[in-house]
Amino acid sequence: MGFKCGIVGLPNVGKSTIFNALTNNQVAAENYPFCTIDPNVGVVEVLDSRLQELEKIDNPKQVVPASIEFVDIAGLVKGASKGEGLGNKFLSNIRETDAIVQVLRCFENSDITHVDGKINPISDLEVINMELILSDLSVVEKNLIRLEKLSRSGNKEVLKEMEALELVRDNLNSEKLIKDMQDLKNILSTLGKYNFLTTKPQFLILNVSDDDIDGNIHSNEVVNYAKEKDLSVITLSANIEYEISLMTDVEKNEYMEIYNLENTSLEKVAQTGYEILNLQTFFTSGEKETRAWTIERDSKAPDAAGKIHTDFKKGFIRAEVISFSDYIKDGGSLAAKNSGKMRLEGKDYMMQEGDVVVFRYNI
Repeated sequence: MGFKCGIVGLPNVGKSTIFNALTNNQVAAENYPFCTIDPNVGVVEVLDSRLQELEKIDNPKQVVPASIEFVDIAGLVKGASKGEGLGNKFLSNIRETDAIVQVLRCFENSDITHVDGKINPISDLEVINMELILSDLSVVEKNLIRLEKLSRSGNKEVLKEMEALELVRDNLNSEKLIKDMQDLKNILSTLGKYNFLTTKPQFLILNVSDDDIDGNIHSNEVVNYAKEKDLSVITLSANIEYEISLMTDVEKNEYMEIYNLENTSLEKVAQTGYEILNLQTFFTSGEKETRAWTIERDSKAPDAAGKIHTDFKKGFIRAEVISFSDYIKDGGSLAAKNSGKMRLEGKDYMMQEGDVVVFRYNI
């Protein structure tokens, strides 16, 4: 698994159409609020041309790319955290995700209603963030009440957790996202089990009309706003991207050339997700299987080994590492080893993007 991404937005902003484009699914995308009732879940492969190059050399029985899981929940409205619209239960469906993408409507269309009656994507963004804040605040307050009873025994761990929750409560009451707090790492080490929505990295998808794929007045306002907030932005037409998702490769290339598109929405989302989540890829490759694995940047070799199997981390001895470029240039692991390009790395080795690795372990 590469990462898990929750898709949120107000009703009628194009969420389900974008979900369909990303996952090649056929879920309902209608012109009325809450046409998405149950969360839609789709798992898609992360396109990586390096896998094809490895496949040519090793001729494995199977090739396994990294993947992204998308969760599309019902459109949120003001008051969702308190049960308005389809309410708080749908926010719970994205608590287990790694990142949140907000879809913002940046197109004018009198035939598609906007819940507030006007196009104002920055206001929409603030509404969604407020609902995420209020949802987290509800979780904090419920658990402070629970811990208050337990704290009477003087348990140090309980008191530490309460102190961290009180800091988070003060931050949320100031209408600020938890992810922007100082000392976030220590707070998450204490409160990570709560999966707070506002700790998750966010990026924005600006849904424009087919004629505005280079941007318009609404999307440009959001882009400027996002720069101030250090948010990543993808501008696209959900309709165009959905059409592309239904095409053959030949049709897709011709269509993308017409609209001067270099990458599909899936490729853009994957790239942005890896960037904001600070992720990178390493490979294992041989006769049985060629596979892409996703890890956080600055991960050490034993942690990467643990992604394959927990025993690999527990019994880690060493990593036999070849850079991707050397692996391809020399024509595989044996040739790279013979030319001195294979490195033997220990437990302190920091994994690099594109490493092709064999882990040695003993249990």
